[in-house]
Amino acid sequence: MDEETHRSGCPINLAVEVLGDRWSLVVLRDMMFGNRHYFRELLTGSQEGIASNILADRLRRLVAHGLLWRTDDETHKQKIRYSLTEAGVQLVPVMAALGSWGRRHMPAGHELSVRAELLERGGPELWDRFMDELREQHLGVARPPGTPSVFAELQAAYEAAVAAHSQTRR
Repeated sequence: MDEETHRSGCPINLAVEVLGDRWSLVVLRDMMFGNRHYFRELLTGSQEGIASNILADRLRRLVAHGLLWRTDDETHKQKIRYSLTEAGVQLVPVMAALGSWGRRHMPAGHELSVRAELLERGGPELWDRFMDELREQHLGVARPPGTPSVFAELQAAYEAAVAAHSQTRR
């Protein structure tokens, strides 16, 4: 990373300088919880509707700050695959805290709050297992054999909430 000028050496300020814009955390969320690795997946898969130029800028910034790494996709010459770095994986507790706060204090929808609620209830033990799973997906570090998938548990809870919501709307 290039030498940068920071407003201060305060750890909160430094984190906000990297993550404090409108889109960086959304991109990281979609990579963690949506298992998205490619520009097109990130562009079309987000409900928030990020513009392509903003997404390209955020991906560049997140790579420059060491939260993502990029590699060429072997199946397609012009395709780039983005993955979380170890620093990116270690944002899981931050994302869990943000989700918990948003669920409690903002008008969050039930279906979109289910994962935050599970992460909150599961606490650090669940976060550690999820980080191990993300390390396997993004860094190629095998997780302990027989460890159940946190990603699958979070996804199943979300899909069940969506299905229950669609049943009540009928």
